[in-house]
Amino acid sequence: MALKYRFNLKDIKLEDFKLYLLSLFKAFIPKKKIKNNQDLAEFIQKKSSWVSQVTLYGYLKTRIGTRYVLMFDDEIFLSSINKAKWNIYSIALQDLTFYTISYLNVFYNYNNTSISKKIYEEIINNEIKNGMPEEVALRGKNKFQERLNKIDWKKYYNSWPFNESALALYEWSPVAKELKTLDRKIVLNSMILKWENVQDEFAKLIRI
Repeated sequence: MALKYRFNLKDIKLEDFKLYLLSLFKAFIPKKKIKNNQDLAEFIQKKSSWVSQVTLYGYLKTRIGTRYVLMFDDEIFLSSINKAKWNIYSIALQDLTFYTISYLNVFYNYNNTSISKKIYEEIINNEIKNGMPEEVALRGKNKFQERLNKIDWKKYYNSWPFNESALALYEWSPVAKELKTLDRKIVLNSMILKWENVQDEFAKLIRI
């Protein structure tokens, strides 16, 4: 349940804000070409993390406004941010994994679609070591399998491929429900726009 929390001058922990700023700067660093499955997995992990962090913290910053700060001492709100971060990220990973492999399948005749599950689960297992709660990891794996069972690789890349993660951002952001309702269109569009940047970058990095 979303918290009815009034943002104040102690709303964001310094470490989290540093990650948010670092994610913004990383967007301008030259990227290496994607040449193999390992490169693809690294791209999926980094870009999913970037989109998740930038959209979540960007939304919170917008709601806080000029009172956005570096220190944070409310443990309940901190816990809600952490929970939101991992849940959004787990779905973002799914969307980008499905998108990239669908795109490769259609435009590059890449038929090793079974690699999708291996990539996703290896990333998730590594993130458990980095603090992802095991219940989030398990829920993510189960949802991934459900989506995998229904996926059409020939159509996925071009049929609202990032809708699930946009909805996850809306669902998990720790903002009061009545405020989120007003923000719904903006929140969803903010993530879709970030994913469009990732799509453009991916197309360039796989181009021969």
